[in-house]
Amino acid sequence: MNEKTPCACGSAPKLIFACSGSSDVGAIADQAARKLTKDGTGKMYCLAGIGGRVSGIMATTESAAKILAIDGCPINCARKTLELAGFKKIDHLTLSDIGLQKGQSSVTPENVSMVAQEAAPLLRC
Repeated sequence: MNEKTPCACGSAPKLIFACSGSSDVGAIADQAARKLTKDGTGKMYCLAGIGGRVSGIMATTESAAKILAIDGCPINCARKTLELAGFKKIDHLTLSDIGLQKGQSSVTPENVSMVAQEAAPLLRC
């Protein structure tokens, strides 16, 4: 018999917070998060709401099965914003760690897909 094992995450969301900064790598991080959402891998969520401590956004994030921060550059604004809001269990991907450098990385479908492929395993339960 070939039964599927249900995800241990249950119905808790897998949230993605992306740097959407003003650089090329910020745009790539943002678009990769949108792609992961479209693909059903996780759900892009509002980093500004975390920074502003919006109660509903904070509560949803507290109930998340997984939290992924995708940062464009080594400054790691997305991860730091989540940490300053009190979130400790954060999976994290920095684009410079996978070869995309600020000011030198074109916002192309190929780069967006590469980041999404690197990020997807971090959202598995």
